[in-house]
Amino acid sequence: MDKKCILFVVGARPNFVKIAPICRALQESGMPYKIAHTGQHYDRMMSDIFFEELAIPAPGFHLRAEGNTHARQTGEIMKKLEALCLAHPFAALVVIGDVNSTLAGALVGAKLHIPVAHVESGLRSFNRCMPEEINRIATDHISDLLFAPSRTALANLQREGLESKACFSGDVMYDMILKGLKMAERRSSILAELRLQPRGYYLATLHRPYNVDDGRQLSEIIEGLSRLKEKVILAAHPRLRKNLKRFGIVPGSNIQISEPLGYLDFILLEKNAIKIVTDSGGIQKEAFFVGTPCVTLRPETEWMETVAAGANILVKCRAADAIVRAVSCERVPLYSHRPYGDGRAGEIIVGALQARFCCRAIQTP
Repeated sequence: MDKKCILFVVGARPNFVKIAPICRALQESGMPYKIAHTGQHYDRMMSDIFFEELAIPAPGFHLRAEGNTHARQTGEIMKKLEALCLAHPFAALVVIGDVNSTLAGALVGAKLHIPVAHVESGLRSFNRCMPEEINRIATDHISDLLFAPSRTALANLQREGLESKACFSGDVMYDMILKGLKMAERRSSILAELRLQPRGYYLATLHRPYNVDDGRQLSEIIEGLSRLKEKVILAAHPRLRKNLKRFGIVPGSNIQISEPLGYLDFILLEKNAIKIVTDSGGIQKEAFFVGTPCVTLRPETEWMETVAAGANILVKCRAADAIVRAVSCERVPLYSHRPYGDGRAGEIIVGALQARFCCRAIQTP
């Protein structure tokens, strides 16, 4: 294998969306690279469909790591990734986001003295009870090159003494949404399939343990969604489905539970919803990109730019009454500000990787 080959480590649904714009820029640059899929998300609707829809090259390596706890999963990924890196002389590892695959990849690179670059670095919720927060902090501090998606993220890195290895790239998810919406409008029929009218429904997602693993808390959230006057499309993470059944919670008649959706179907639903109710970090940001107000069922967010713009309301207590009030609140968000770059993050990241690890300049239009 070419010693200048860079390995991209991905494993979970958010990673697949984020790597797509980078792959497009890589193909234009001619820089050699491979993708390793850790297997953190492995079923079709959480993995394969993203490679198909977004034209991401098939992974060169499938690690098929397992593990039913954070530690076991991270450890299993590290074991398999270490063996892969010992067998192939990669020039660098690139990790993305804040999932367990991200931290595992960074640790393996650091231990084997392989340079590590972190895409979407510098995010901070300042809540260390979140597994993602630990993954972010640890990954940033052991990586060699940090790509910040916003000026706020860059400032966080500067405060932590990481300024010398950090740069502002913009957000690859913004790159993807600019292209993805056009694709979705041509190819997705999800509104017709679900018999929905634009601005005639709410879109909701839930997956965080403190929202779905506690029966009382989950019951409050479902009660709040059940009180809304319009239909609610609840795109159900497998964990949510399991716990609704486990706690005997019956959603209101206005709630339509769907299977996890592909990227193109989901962003079209985001674009046409009245509002989005979620506890996801990435969906808060996508809502901002497509111009749909968001209600976030969390005590904090990594994406404070969306709150400052009036496009996102945090519901810290997640009680039914508070959810209804937040959804009913009318604001005039400021969407014209672009805190996440100009849609060229993929090009900027690939240019920096080439300059640092391959010594060849990217060809840009």
